Amino acid sequence: MLSQALESGRRIIRHIMTLFLFTKSDVLTVLIPITLSTLAAAPHPNVTRVPDIIIWIWLHLLKHDICNQIQDPEEDRKNKPYRPLPAGLITAQNAADVRWLLLPVCLIFSAMYGIKALACSACLEALSIWYNEFGGDETGLSKNLLTTFAYATIELGATAVIGSSIDNIWVHAVAFSSVVFATTIHAQDFKDEEGDRLAGRRTLVTLFPAFARVSMMIGIPLWSLFLSRLWKVDLVSSIAFIAYGTIVGARFVVYRTADAHKQSCKLYSVSDLESENSTH
Repeated sequence: MLSQALESGRRIIRHIMTLFLFTKSDVLTVLIPITLSTLAAAPHPNVTRVPDIIIWIWLHLLKHDICNQIQDPEEDRKNKPYRPLPAGLITAQNAADVRWLLLPVCLIFSAMYGIKALACSACLEALSIWYNEFGGDETGLSKNLLTTFAYATIELGATAVIGSSIDNIWVHAVAFSSVVFATTIHAQDFKDEEGDRLAGRRTLVTLFPAFARVSMMIGIPLWSLFLSRLWKVDLVSSIAFIAYGTIVGARFVVYRTADAHKQSCKLYSVSDLESENSTH
């Protein structure tokens, strides 16, 4: 009996790790930043619901990531071999079954927090289908816009889950954050450049690599300057904010290896988070 229980426990842990690996690359770039930015921008957050928004965001990321990764598993064999499909931890058919099982799970879980969270969940599903099933990720413009809309929708849904109202500061924070994100989101394409070229995706990085790098070096510090003035951040914090943005932007020009791009992307996610946290 004990051995059977231990084996069952090991199987459960393996399944949990398999699901986590689908979302591993989004933990530092999406899950943590959006959770923190939601807490920073929401006017009256119910902090006891922090676990709720983490679960809500992760479930929707998991559903989207599975949908995305079953489209072209061969691409991940070169760039991200740790992912469940190239690692042989799950078959494509089983992954697809999990993806569709998660749809009602996400909708029902969202409905527990009201119509606004439910609407955000439905919108995220529509954006995910557009992105993955109808070629939304094949061109830089549509990929940037869809991803920006998805980030804003996740934050709106997380705000609903945490039980907070929405005020003018929240609206302006998310609006400016979305604009910053839309104009700099190609930061995430550098780490996937080789795979995108092999897959024939027309991103800003694959089509205009020199311009894409320069735009990061100029764009991030300029947005840092603008937002620090917009939100009337104190001088010391403004200098630190702008200096950090300058360093992050410069990394995309100076360091050009795949590993460096991954690190730069993580640092970029922090700079995007800081742009919204500066509202409070």
